[in-house]
Amino acid sequence: MKRLPFVFLLPVLLMCCSPEGEKELSGISSEWRHHGGNHASDKYAPLDQIGAGNFADLEIAWRWQSADLNLPEDLIYPTGDYRAVPLVIGDTMYVNTNHGQVAALNPATGQELWVFDPQSYLAGPPLFSPIQTRGIEYWTDGEVERIFLATIGKQLVSIDIETGQPDVNFGNNGFVDLKQNFGKLEFEMNNISHGAPPIAVGTTVIVGSKIYDYAMLNRSPPGHVRAYDAYTGELKWRFNTIPQEGQPYNETWEDDSWRTAGNTNVWTYMSADDEAGIVYLPVSTPTNDYWGGMRLGENLFAESLVALDVDTGERLWHFQTVHHGLWDYDIASAPNLVDIVVDGKPIRAVAQVSKTAFTYVFDRITGEPVWPIEERPVAPSTVPGERAHPTQPFPTKPAPFDRQGISENDLIDFTPEIAEAALELAKEFVLGPIFTPPIVRGSNEKRSTFVVPGAGGGANFPSATVDPETNILYIPSATRPHGMSLVEPPEGSSDWPYVIQMDRQVGPFGLPLLKPPYRRITAIDLDTGEHVWQIPFGKGPANHPMLEHLNLPPMGSVYKDVVAEGGILITKTLLISYLAQKDEIDPDAHGSILVAHNKLTGELIGELMVDQRLHGPPMSYMYDGKQYIAVAGGGRDDDDELLVFGLPGE
Repeated sequence: MKRLPFVFLLPVLLMCCSPEGEKELSGISSEWRHHGGNHASDKYAPLDQIGAGNFADLEIAWRWQSADLNLPEDLIYPTGDYRAVPLVIGDTMYVNTNHGQVAALNPATGQELWVFDPQSYLAGPPLFSPIQTRGIEYWTDGEVERIFLATIGKQLVSIDIETGQPDVNFGNNGFVDLKQNFGKLEFEMNNISHGAPPIAVGTTVIVGSKIYDYAMLNRSPPGHVRAYDAYTGELKWRFNTIPQEGQPYNETWEDDSWRTAGNTNVWTYMSADDEAGIVYLPVSTPTNDYWGGMRLGENLFAESLVALDVDTGERLWHFQTVHHGLWDYDIASAPNLVDIVVDGKPIRAVAQVSKTAFTYVFDRITGEPVWPIEERPVAPSTVPGERAHPTQPFPTKPAPFDRQGISENDLIDFTPEIAEAALELAKEFVLGPIFTPPIVRGSNEKRSTFVVPGAGGGANFPSATVDPETNILYIPSATRPHGMSLVEPPEGSSDWPYVIQMDRQVGPFGLPLLKPPYRRITAIDLDTGEHVWQIPFGKGPANHPMLEHLNLPPMGSVYKDVVAEGGILITKTLLISYLAQKDEIDPDAHGSILVAHNKLTGELIGELMVDQRLHGPPMSYMYDGKQYIAVAGGGRDDDDELLVFGLPGE
């Protein structure tokens, strides 16, 4: 493709003119209009051209190298794993890069039609690298069509999908400054970034934020959610995730801690009921994530699912999944909307999976739990200045989808030698049920509290997937336990008396401390609340020298390095995901394994070796009579690319 020269001062459009007939291609029978497929975030493609009989025949139809690789090296920053989700609307695919460029592609060939560069890197270096932009949002009123992008440079951009140019009627020539309208400018605005896409419902574009607090100072901004007019970019409303003075639930932040508390943001995907005009916000943990002595109280709306009216921002209902969080159990997954039938009663439901390994299911209009959620007593904190909440919510249905808490019965015991070593090692930790608080390191001669699931465990960023035809929810999860302890920070480095110190990858002989499975896929029937099946996902440490003679079945990959990757695509017959070759074949392997399971039974159907390390959620579409599967991969070694798979032949 021929490219125009790079222009430094203004947002630039790099255009490649294709033949006139290119845009006239037709035959779309299935699109993918939003990051989760639709605003229900079901990640379901009603396609069956690729099935059990031919999955193993898939091949790479085309690859697109990220437009970031064409930017001058002296202007860009290190990028993380490439996890974008491409959209297919009409006869065009749209996809973003880690640096927030947006490209329009031919969905059959990957040929570039245009590339738009918001030049967000000109805003200066990000607070933390590597950087990452995970998605874009499509919006239409039936006539006007736009792509909305929230950039790492704190911009909300409206792009005309036909020309790739900014909409001059939106904001300032297509751009809205997301440093404005935040409410508390005395906070460190550099701590704010935008990785997940906004969501556009009706005439409203809603934007969350990604906030960092790793500087160990109590000055991160609150993660208030803002909404803008889709035509003009004018601010419509702001919802304060930390209630301000005079607002309901402000009293849940004791001693006026709402004035200084930060985070409590919406950094992951949002979902929406377009017909009802409701947006669902999955909210994260406040600062600091593990010691709450400067924010005593329940801390609403932290770690809550919040339903808002899209036009006004009015709170319709909320549910807090963790009171006064001390474990970084933020809601990292998009809510799943599905219409279910429970005991003969139709319910417009929303199911929220979480790091806690619980699935919280509600009537999405009223907020009423579909099955009772009980407040049960949990352990108190022993940390000076801390006051853990005395109870936490426990759903009675569905049952947890991953391991919760730890006792000696949960320790690895494949051989007497391993069992003895695990028991001895476990004596260094506080063991207990879920919601056992962290300790001060060294208390009662213990290193830390062994927290299960850990902060990176349970259900994370890839989120769950739901089949709207069967109402079965599919959840990828990892146990990923952490030893959590609190220590005094180096003098002058923090205004908190305690900060977190983690014990990671704890276990005897290089093995995990817990019994398998370590990573799972769980299928839950949301009409009944019962598990349909559960499988370990990945081989796990079966080839360890102390285990290889046991010929163990799959145990689930230990999932050491990356938490927020992967995801599940559901089609008419298949469950499609992938594994890392380094976990399954060789620690030095670079690629991935695209896998398919029978979605009704969990039975493995087929595998496809891929030479690239995949990272993004898989999606599927049909173009000109052919079904494709697309996944983003690479990213850390200047190899960001989109890989698109199809069956052989035209």
